Amino acid sequence: MSVITELQVAPDAFKLGRLMRLRDHATVVLERMVPLGQTPVAFFRVRDEDRDTFEEALTDHPSVETVTRLQRREGETLYALEWTAPRDHFFGAMRATGAQLVSATGTPDSWTFELRFPSHEALSRFHERCAAADVSVTVDRLYTPTAPGAGPWFGLTPEQRTTLVSAVHGGYYDIPRGMSTQDLADEYDISDQAITERLRRGIASLVTHTLSATDVVEE
Repeated sequence: MSVITELQVAPDAFKLGRLMRLRDHATVVLERMVPLGQTPVAFFRVRDEDRDTFEEALTDHPSVETVTRLQRREGETLYALEWTAPRDHFFGAMRATGAQLVSATGTPDSWTFELRFPSHEALSRFHERCAAADVSVTVDRLYTPTAPGAGPWFGLTPEQRTTLVSAVHGGYYDIPRGMSTQDLADEYDISDQAITERLRRGIASLVTHTLSATDVVEE
């Protein structure tokens, strides 16, 4: 059975983190990578207020091949970043153990990764590879996806559950929208970015514990 872990990695512990060189309060969200290989393309969501910092960090970097703005929507820009990736022990450990990227968020101080492994054994091998390469990771959360109906909240935290319920009842997912992320942020007295992250992680947990929960790992 697969297992999901949420872990922290220092920006200087892996090559992509060092390449980003984030500063101030900039936050970027790594949506996906295609592929996790020698010349990957990474897709990032960046808030408008962090866009200049993000682009400046990548300007003239010798490893960066292209940075392309793909789409701007609701105060965020989606980028495609292609770079020449020398051997990276962190992503190499992911690739070698079959880890799937669920989400990743980077700040100047730390990166938070949510990774799905095909088994507990694969997760153990991942940690062994990271330790052997002196890549320090800190595990914040570890859980095994449950089958639909096995639990009342399908892996959601109480905050994620109440926020998602408020978003649905308030019309956030309607067309046109009946409320914005700022409306939700005001309701819970947190930042717009925090609400966006809470919704994103909540939806990821729902999909993991429902649509993806029936995956069977063949030994």
